[in-house]
Amino acid sequence: MSIHFKRVIIKLRLSVVILLSKRCKMKNRKILGIVVSAFIALFAMLGIYLHYKLVPYNANRVKIGATYMTMNNDFYKVLNNEIDKIVEEKNDILYTRDPALNVDKQAQQIESFIQKKVNVIIINPVDTNSSRLIKALKKAKKAGIKVVVVDSQLSDNSSVDTTIVSDNYQAGVLCAQNLMQSQSSAKILLLEHRSAVSAVDRINGFLDTIKGHDAYQVVDRKDCLGQTELSMPQVESVINSAESFDTVMALNDQVAIGALAAIENMGLTDTVKIYGVDGSPDMKTLLATTSSIQATVAQSPITIGEKAIQAGYQLDKGKKVAKEIVIPVKFMTSETVSNTDITGWQ
Repeated sequence: MSIHFKRVIIKLRLSVVILLSKRCKMKNRKILGIVVSAFIALFAMLGIYLHYKLVPYNANRVKIGATYMTMNNDFYKVLNNEIDKIVEEKNDILYTRDPALNVDKQAQQIESFIQKKVNVIIINPVDTNSSRLIKALKKAKKAGIKVVVVDSQLSDNSSVDTTIVSDNYQAGVLCAQNLMQSQSSAKILLLEHRSAVSAVDRINGFLDTIKGHDAYQVVDRKDCLGQTELSMPQVESVINSAESFDTVMALNDQVAIGALAAIENMGLTDTVKIYGVDGSPDMKTLLATTSSIQATVAQSPITIGEKAIQAGYQLDKGKKVAKEIVIPVKFMTSETVSNTDITGWQ
């Protein structure tokens, strides 16, 4: 056998060995893949088993329907998160809906909750005077559903089991008192939300406090529906009208921040004092880091959420709950805001 032929044979043998080795590796990979897949499936089944073992099955899960005037407001997101946390701990069911400031849509959501046979409805009404909304809630009440109103009131509360609100009137009073203590006169622009009782109460508290003090005059009023994107153009329109103002009383922090944006955008050089209500993280940050905001009055969506779901569960069990629960508010300025958690809600 020639040397050349032997070399060819050796190369062929090497090729066969390499090929067999590759096939073996591929086979091992396939086997490894099957083993890994089996382990994943096993762990998944174990997870499901442990879930149902550790979280007892509740055949009578409480169903809660929640609807807020708008979820385009962190206040309601935080409030609902608190409710959701407690509902999840109890392995119950929460349906959350956003009517986006549409009262007809909110009435439809109530009808949907009735069809779902929820035990409790938690509602922040779009319009406190809406006959359609009140009618839908009366229907819910007739169906045996408990009704909890948060952060506002209804003009007809005959279908409401309890209302949970901040001391909104006092929030307005505190802003007016600070204004009168810090300056001898004021030309005031009011930014309102006339269909929300909580906002109306804040403005009324403010107006009642300055009443009889002629040096403090309201020069204009604008309805902003509690939204930043609406307050900014409204304030710009007032500036463009050449109406002079040196103070803004806003129904909430979102509107106050919109007013600040308008003032800065229009290049208004005169100092304007801005008051808001909520104690939102954005507003507290502005208070702590700039001189653009005079004050805010803090309310607690966390506390409102806790009390709302607690009341809902108590009512569902047939226990008595106060017709109205009022939560205190806290006045904040640049001097006092550092005493709180600036980055979060209270």
